[in-house]
Amino acid sequence: MKGYEKIETYDLDKIETLSDNYRLIIENLGEDTQREGIVKTPERAAKAMQYLTHGYDIDPSEILKSALFSEDHQQMIVVKDIEVYSMCEHHMLPFFGKAHVAYIPNGKIVGLSKIPRVVDAFARRLQVQERLTDEIKNCIQEALNPLGVAVVIEAQHMCMQMRGIQKQNSVTTTSSFTGAFEKDKTRKEFISLVANKLS
Repeated sequence: MKGYEKIETYDLDKIETLSDNYRLIIENLGEDTQREGIVKTPERAAKAMQYLTHGYDIDPSEILKSALFSEDHQQMIVVKDIEVYSMCEHHMLPFFGKAHVAYIPNGKIVGLSKIPRVVDAFARRLQVQERLTDEIKNCIQEALNPLGVAVVIEAQHMCMQMRGIQKQNSVTTTSSFTGAFEKDKTRKEFISLVANKLS
């Protein structure tokens, strides 16, 4: 899928601009940018940030459309424990955790690997967890037109753990539902499947 491969090459113009900005930030923090351990840090940070936000270059709906298959299956499909790594847009600090995604097909199913890729495409941007949850749900709903979509994300936020209230064990949970998952019975079945460790 174009735009989804692991980034091994970088936009050199962006790297140069970002490196200059990181160098200025490091200087303003009071550090010596010529010190051996720091001299290459602006470029390393620029490359890291370009990778951490490469979701801007990906169209998540195209990921789903690349692997749609006709199928009569109308039972719940759940992909759970998808690793999430994102950057809080308020402080540009990481938040990370797990996403659990389900949908009920309506004549179309999607290759299972595409669901985590969609999660990652939206996560690799400056985000808030609430919007990330909705964007994943809306993308799946629009691309597949299923009978319903459910998304739950559980994440820890470094902006809460490293600064501010410094609560080390706090976890934020967000959820978003469409269609059949707005019914209490279906939603409870999804939550039960996510919560239980099936052997």
